[in-house]
Amino acid sequence: MKLTCTQSDLSSNLSLVSRAVPSRPNHPVLANVLLTADVENQRLELTGFDLGLGIRSSFSAVVETGGTFTLPAKLFNDIVSRLPDGNITIDDDEGEAIATLTSTSGRYQVRGMGGEEYPELPNVEDGEVVNLPPEALINGLKGTLFATSPDETKQVLTGVHLKVQPDGLVFAATDGHRLAIVETESITPEGEEETEVGAIRESPVQEIAEFEATIPAKALREVERMIGMGKSGSSVTLRFDEGQVIFELGEQRLTSR
Repeated sequence: MKLTCTQSDLSSNLSLVSRAVPSRPNHPVLANVLLTADVENQRLELTGFDLGLGIRSSFSAVVETGGTFTLPAKLFNDIVSRLPDGNITIDDDEGEAIATLTSTSGRYQVRGMGGEEYPELPNVEDGEVVNLPPEALINGLKGTLFATSPDETKQVLTGVHLKVQPDGLVFAATDGHRLAIVETESITPEGEEETEVGAIRESPVQEIAEFEATIPAKALREVERMIGMGKSGSSVTLRFDEGQVIFELGEQRLTSR
């Protein structure tokens, strides 16, 4: 694997996915970030995963040789954050468990592990898909996340109960003492347009799928962060089934149980 990318792109995306790396992993490879270099699309993909929360982010890079490799998240982040603006070259010699990072300030060698040992992020194959307005998500999360419980022994109280309905979103959270409920404005399904008087013009599209689940506050705080980093106006795609939710925003994806 060999590629070149900018320090700013690598640093911002690495900082995001590293938030899904566990501080006390039950397997050594989970302390690492997975790098996937795609020659065909000229992109670098970074993944962090603690087996419950997973974050994946992709950005453009000049990829000479494709492949996968994992590097220790903390050390990798520390090095990249201290490098000056400009290009960084990452070179993983085939057969060696060492990656070389080269920038204008110097050359660094970091020992890692093969990408084949890294677990796959869960996917939702046959679940429902809904496009959500980012403003509604931000308003709902800001109004409820503060009321979640930090007590991990009360798991159902550590998350926000999200209900997706045809006429809007409902967020609810409680720590046993405080209760916060936020209802957002109506959602306009993709393919429908508003008329001049604000009425919805009918079009042959699918109705919004109804869905409700309690999602861990940790995952939703990262969704909030992703929206803040994303392009203004970009919708958030929510994919869900009985045991998994996936939030997608541009080239970023977050998965959570």
